[in-house]
Amino acid sequence: MTTPDPAAPVGGVHIKYLHHCPRQLWLYGQGYRPEQRSDLVAFGEVVDATTFTRRRDVDLGEAKIDWVTAGAVVHETKSSRSPSPAHAAQVRHYCLLLERRGVAVRGGTVHYPLIRRTVNVPWDADARSEAEESEGRARATLAAAGPPDRLKRSECRGCSYVDYCWGDT
Repeated sequence: MTTPDPAAPVGGVHIKYLHHCPRQLWLYGQGYRPEQRSDLVAFGEVVDATTFTRRRDVDLGEAKIDWVTAGAVVHETKSSRSPSPAHAAQVRHYCLLLERRGVAVRGGTVHYPLIRRTVNVPWDADARSEAEESEGRARATLAAAGPPDRLKRSECRGCSYVDYCWGDT
């Protein structure tokens, strides 16, 4: 396991993992990356690659935004069949990163092509506070000496980290 750099940039994956499962974030920060062997992650990459094909990723270094439209609206595509607070938190984080680069962000949209649904994510003072608070919590989780407690097993369905957390039971 590696020791995370407390000054290292926090990306969208960090925020998504924080809101899904802090233990998942901590393991990711330690360099444990089972996502590469996950069929669900591979499926998500196919959905991302085959929807909204005219758009271009925006690479910020620490984060890669699916695309940003004119007027500075952040767009993120998810293969999930149900919206998640983690997805909105990830979009808020992208808005924060863009704002720090001088972009006058208007908000974001999470696209769920499998269920043909979108969720708008507002960007205002409350959203900025939430994004800053999430970033602080992510840094604290990454800097912790040991992993946070695991979630209930029923909440781990489909998680590529399930073998690490539950393999002994």
